[in-house]
Amino acid sequence: MLSLRHEKLLPPIRLAGRRLSGLLLAAAITLAAIRAGDLPAVAGLGLGALTLAILAGMVLGNIITPAWLHQCDPGVQFARQRLLRLGIILYGFRLTFQQIGAVGATGVVIDVLMLSSTFLLACRLGCRGLGLDRQTAMLIGAGSSICGAAAVLATAPVLKADADKTAVAVATVVLFGTAALFLYPALFALNAHYHWLSVSATAFGIYTGSTLHEVAQVVAAGHAVGPEAENAAVISKMIRVMLLAPFLLLLSAWLRRRTPGAHGPAGAPLAFPWFALGFIAVAGVNSLQLLPPRLIAAITTLDTWLLAMAMAALGLTTHIGALKRAGLRPLLLALALFLWLMAGGALVNAAVQRLLG
Repeated sequence: MLSLRHEKLLPPIRLAGRRLSGLLLAAAITLAAIRAGDLPAVAGLGLGALTLAILAGMVLGNIITPAWLHQCDPGVQFARQRLLRLGIILYGFRLTFQQIGAVGATGVVIDVLMLSSTFLLACRLGCRGLGLDRQTAMLIGAGSSICGAAAVLATAPVLKADADKTAVAVATVVLFGTAALFLYPALFALNAHYHWLSVSATAFGIYTGSTLHEVAQVVAAGHAVGPEAENAAVISKMIRVMLLAPFLLLLSAWLRRRTPGAHGPAGAPLAFPWFALGFIAVAGVNSLQLLPPRLIAAITTLDTWLLAMAMAALGLTTHIGALKRAGLRPLLLALALFLWLMAGGALVNAAVQRLLG
């Protein structure tokens, strides 16, 4: 597999052709994923374009001949690295600072507590309890605590994680996030029937947005409960998404202090995730509402393509053998985080609602 640095050793015309073939392959997978995601049956399962793209990429990556994949590798790596960063920046057009004010301090505090507690639990339980390497534990923790696959993809370059570890983390959050998609509406219906707890649709929406993995899953789960729950869930989830940028900055600074040699020689500049600042800046511009809605819609469509192409590229570079070698421990960590998000998230939501509500 070629890195972007090694690509420079190839003749320019040959490199351009191999890069174009890889990008076209990722684009074709993305087109199929987006079309499939628009089908009512698929959309009802909360399987968005990003999830479908990585699944399709993994299937193709394990059935296409290695020689043909090797020819596409420069373009696949370009999509997995460069297009990913651009996609994370443009993701800021999906939210505004005003959304924070709409949900209030309660939602912000809940999201901060859930993000920090889930990620710290992943680091401690994953590394010390289950013996996972730090990169895998942090990737699973980021995906579980923030916004699923998109958070895993955004965190991977900060950790300089391998494609196999990234794919394992994405697989875990997709698995348990999909399970939660069906479980959450069922829990709300059971509670409404048996009156275990006094929970409004809005409060349940905040709980859903603060604990469920993917944006698409949050939308689907909230929609299954009702309009009030859906609106509150989306706003709460968008706050979690916005927390991705400061999370990446803090993680990068911590890694620099903890292992300076991993990010360059002593005295070198901080390995700074500049795309995280771009994410914040874009969200700020979007908050000013200076751009027409049609342009925003076009940009978010482009962003979906960029992120889905990055996911497709990740899938293409993921081999089943690597997932098997990862073993049961990543799934156990993801399961523990899933249970914490459900049970611990309910306690955190109830406590904060009581104190600040």
